[in-house]
Amino acid sequence: MKFKLALFSIATATLLTLAPWVARAEGECGAVPQNVLQLSASATVEVQQDLLMLTLGVTRDGSDAAQVQSQLRVALDAGLAEARRSALAGQQDVRTGAFNLSPRYGRDGKINGWQGTAELVLEGRDFARITGTAARIQTLNVTQVGFSLSREQRAKVETDAQSQAIDRFKARATELAKDFGFAGYALREVNVGSADSGFLPRPRMMAMQAAVASAPSAELPVEAGRSQVTVNVSGSVQLR
Repeated sequence: MKFKLALFSIATATLLTLAPWVARAEGECGAVPQNVLQLSASATVEVQQDLLMLTLGVTRDGSDAAQVQSQLRVALDAGLAEARRSALAGQQDVRTGAFNLSPRYGRDGKINGWQGTAELVLEGRDFARITGTAARIQTLNVTQVGFSLSREQRAKVETDAQSQAIDRFKARATELAKDFGFAGYALREVNVGSADSGFLPRPRMMAMQAAVASAPSAELPVEAGRSQVTVNVSGSVQLR
């Protein structure tokens, strides 16, 4: 019994000894920071789009689903074979796109046929290679043209915009600290984020598609637009 009482006394003494320390810690954690300033800055860099994505498609319809699917496959296989001859990583990548087969209904609500579509996508930085390949593909027509930034170009532009945004953030913090009568500041937290917006080229798509459909051997005229990459920097600083 004496042994148990001794243990209880030691535990109680320990809790009493820690209590003031815990109270001080809670007080420090609960203190509201003073002279903290929230601010943000951003920078935008505009750059020429360097990645072309050209989509070719084919449509077939008929009374038999298997026959329509077979026709689509033949057309797609021929396009793939031609595209692979000039494929080059990063310059002209080749992949298949959407493949769809759906029933066609008559006025009586019953299926009276089938219609299907298949797509082939050429993507890369070598515009001449891609448009030349598309011109040689006889079984599919160009249905869509799009431009964007390659991964390498986007990374380079983001680095430039990020440096500018950080410099503006620091300059703004220094300026505000001075305006409030402080000698400087210490960085508390910061968040960096980026976004880019692309602009499609100006050529009239319908006219271009019509020209390709009527003369599949002609190369498609393309002209890239420009993209803006914006980096935002936000956070808080401790004025001192």
